[in-house]
Amino acid sequence: MRVYKGLENLPSFKNPVITIGSFDGVHLGHRKIIEQIIAKANEVNGESVIITFNPHPRLVLHNETKGVSLLSTLDEKIDALEKLNVDVLVVVPFTKSFSEISAQAYIEDFLIANFHPHTLVIGYDHHFGNNRSGNFAMLAEKKIDYHFELEEIAAQEISHIAISSTKIRAALFQGNVKMANEYLCNNYTVFGKVVHGEKKGRLLGFPTANLQVMDYDKLIPAKGVYVVNVKVGAHQYRGMMNIGTRPTITDNDLVSLEVHILKLDQDLYGQYLTVEFLDRIRDEKKFSSLDELIAQLNSDKKVAEEYSL
Repeated sequence: MRVYKGLENLPSFKNPVITIGSFDGVHLGHRKIIEQIIAKANEVNGESVIITFNPHPRLVLHNETKGVSLLSTLDEKIDALEKLNVDVLVVVPFTKSFSEISAQAYIEDFLIANFHPHTLVIGYDHHFGNNRSGNFAMLAEKKIDYHFELEEIAAQEISHIAISSTKIRAALFQGNVKMANEYLCNNYTVFGKVVHGEKKGRLLGFPTANLQVMDYDKLIPAKGVYVVNVKVGAHQYRGMMNIGTRPTITDNDLVSLEVHILKLDQDLYGQYLTVEFLDRIRDEKKFSSLDELIAQLNSDKKVAEEYSL
């Protein structure tokens, strides 16, 4: 898959079959649309092209400084789309000025000038341009003038995408990572840098890597203890992750992500890890003593060791 970040120096695509969207999570609902554009591109001897925007439009249009709970970072989205054999991904910088161009300019100066589409595949409820004034009907009026085909994504498919996204986010907020993984067709992941923590896990016999997630807008699952896979460089290990405030050993409300990696004992400070969530073991809770906590951690470790997909 060829990836272009920005509109500068775009090549001339061959009979491009284009769809536009955030594709957050690249989940089960999105995949039917992707299959549709790939099939159409094969039919017209062309290329499948996805246009997406970065940062997420909601961050720009609504100034959502507290984040938008994204299911995938840009890098994760690129990786997922590449695995689905999309030919081209164009990541368009989304700015306030871009959002304010007229619907006519969006068609002429953005879509036609940059992409010369053979076919546009979009939903009936797709809106674009200043005040979202452009829509499917407007594109249908322009397709003869600009010589492109227009295909509609069925209403039930649009609904399925919305339902899937809602269910995935709800599942993760509840800690049900197994259900989220089913909709995503992949294990939910977080990516972060190992930073110094309070090193209390080592005193308990369970040294942990304290993870600083690199994307502020990435959705973090509910507090609790999880079975995970941890990618360290080219190697993968089983682990158990705690998301929470560690109420037995601290009195603050700061939420941390700490992962104990099985069968690995080395200094990871400064390294980057990818954590794949497999299942949830239990809620986070406050224990009456450190001995009780250690006993529970040993039980959690056994679950993680014996867990099989």
